[in-house]
Amino acid sequence: MRGPETPALPDEAPRWTLYSARQRWGFLAILFLVSLSNYADRHVVSVLIEPIKTEFQVSDTAMGLLTGIAFAATYAILGIPVARLADRGDRRLVITASLAVWSVATIACGFAKSFPMLVLARLGVGVGEAGAIPPAQSLIVDYFPPDQRTRALAIFMSSASFGYLAAFVGGAAIAAAHGWRWAFIVLGLPGLLLCLLTWFGLAEPRRHAAIAVAATPQEPLKLALTLLAGKRSYVLTVVAMILYFMVAYGALTWIPAYLTRVLQVDLVRISIAYGAASMAAALVGTLLGGWVTDRIARRGNSALATVPGLTLLAVWPIYQAMLMVDDIALFLQLNFIGGLALGAAVPAMFSVIHLVCGSARRSMAVAVAFFFANLVGLGIGPVITGALSDAFTASFGPVGLRYALMVAMTMMLPAGLALCLAARSIESDAEA
Repeated sequence: MRGPETPALPDEAPRWTLYSARQRWGFLAILFLVSLSNYADRHVVSVLIEPIKTEFQVSDTAMGLLTGIAFAATYAILGIPVARLADRGDRRLVITASLAVWSVATIACGFAKSFPMLVLARLGVGVGEAGAIPPAQSLIVDYFPPDQRTRALAIFMSSASFGYLAAFVGGAAIAAAHGWRWAFIVLGLPGLLLCLLTWFGLAEPRRHAAIAVAATPQEPLKLALTLLAGKRSYVLTVVAMILYFMVAYGALTWIPAYLTRVLQVDLVRISIAYGAASMAAALVGTLLGGWVTDRIARRGNSALATVPGLTLLAVWPIYQAMLMVDDIALFLQLNFIGGLALGAAVPAMFSVIHLVCGSARRSMAVAVAFFFANLVGLGIGPVITGALSDAFTASFGPVGLRYALMVAMTMMLPAGLALCLAARSIESDAEA
């Protein structure tokens, strides 16, 4: 049922006081499922790289375009106008419509009869998913009081782990049994049913605070972007996120192909071993990161950037070691440690963004960060790794993918440095 309507509050009343604790966590559960669907539909293509490449006879560079820029271009470009709408409009409507679009587009991927048709369908997935995460984060900030936000955001972000599990375990199992097309179809269908839950189950706080919303004119887009660009900590955090995405959603997209091609692990074993281990690492890391962030912030806001920055610097040699081993058990152990660290860094980075962006531009601040992080990190990252793989493979054979991944992983070093530098200006940039 739709969230209960409550009488409007006075203009100065915080929006989270509209809802009971039970309602807040119920809303968060729905948004969690939306994000799970988002990540499952986004990442299932990475576990299907080898069968798709075999059927359509395309290069690693072309597959990099499919997993990266074909999705990220539309996602990034549409993210800002959708966030502009979400910052003033009905975020429940934006999320529901977006969910419907990307679910239909994911199903369409399963019906693609050629590689160009598959690319077009992936563009559609990007169109839909552009309207999911920024409005959802904006709602969470409205639903929860400040001392619970990081924890709530961490729980929300942990949905990515379950999305990966659905993509890697579910997607690979379905592909192994029925072909790669059915993996897209089966993962896309639940999103259409979830649309009913988002429309009738979520509440839009602005419906209750109509007087306050109507009394506040929308901040001009140019001014909003200028204010964000003037915050050094925000800019450096976005730079870190771009580089982070080049690893987390660029290079790591190729790990299933690496396990199949270089370590000779079959698809079903990848789905069970790597998928489950990666999900567990990301889940534990994200929740642990949210818990730690809530506590380190009490010692000063600068720690919100320093701790994840040092974490990214420390995890680089772990990933290098992971790519140098041939034993699958040791590979999975090192991958778990690396995934734990990557997951723990995420809540703190978003906490920095919400701390310094200002309440009038929360969706916009997240959308701008996603614009660059997705366009460069998610969009170009897989392409760069694929191009490096083609180049190294020409000289070294299948093991060339290993060298390509080792080069791509170095992006964690400047990412960590950018966060450490951002810490220096967080206090002066902080805004309610």
